[in-house]
Amino acid sequence: MEAIASEIKGGGATAPAKTEATPAKAKGPVVVDINAKVNTAERLSKDDLGNKKVVTESVLGLRKTDIYSEGDDTTGMKTQYGTDAPGTSQRIARAFQDAPPMIPHSVEGLLPIKAGNNQCMGCHMPEVAKSVGAIPVPKSHLTNFRPKHKFDGKMFSKSIDNYKNEVAISKTTDKLVMARFNCSQCHAPQSKGDLAVSNTFQGGFSEKNGKSGSSWYDHMTDDLATVGEKDSHVTEADIANKKSAAGSSIWTKH
Repeated sequence: MEAIASEIKGGGATAPAKTEATPAKAKGPVVVDINAKVNTAERLSKDDLGNKKVVTESVLGLRKTDIYSEGDDTTGMKTQYGTDAPGTSQRIARAFQDAPPMIPHSVEGLLPIKAGNNQCMGCHMPEVAKSVGAIPVPKSHLTNFRPKHKFDGKMFSKSIDNYKNEVAISKTTDKLVMARFNCSQCHAPQSKGDLAVSNTFQGGFSEKNGKSGSSWYDHMTDDLATVGEKDSHVTEADIANKKSAAGSSIWTKH
């Protein structure tokens, strides 16, 4: 806890000493779809129980073996995380626009992340990433969104008004914001084995490079004006609930 407190007071975390990693061979962002074999038309048809006249007990569960016996063929899906060393693996295609990129390489010795030990920063901080072929931490991770409240040891005062739509976005720095320090909250290794059921999810992308990159930082403040400010999508009529079935409100402003 003391280490975390020290980092917070310092305004963020800095990268540890550069770790050894093999530069990626690919010149451009090459991505691989790990679900390519489990969302084919043939696989979807096989797993879709709605198109079958007869549904047997053998297909009701996740396992596809005789439910009345535990034979040698009754086994769970084997987890197969990537074993490639950092810097040698292919990127995993993102599931949808600005989705957190998943981890394609081995994480042996890298997890769990601890207050005084985050080895991810050794390769993924912007000043290091390019030289080792890693995805650099985006600018959004170097930007603090948390309001800076005040506490003098006795009195606590908030820096924002709950009745106003205020967003505390600080100036982007070269340090990782501590809210983003625990990388494995959003980024995780993926098993490359078969799936018990096919994956029917199809993500949408608003950018051409959406499967290999993120543009969220450029749009992170879009549509934040929601209570009547300039360029707001919310009108005075909306605030007064004039279109509400419950009736109009006498409170036209917050």
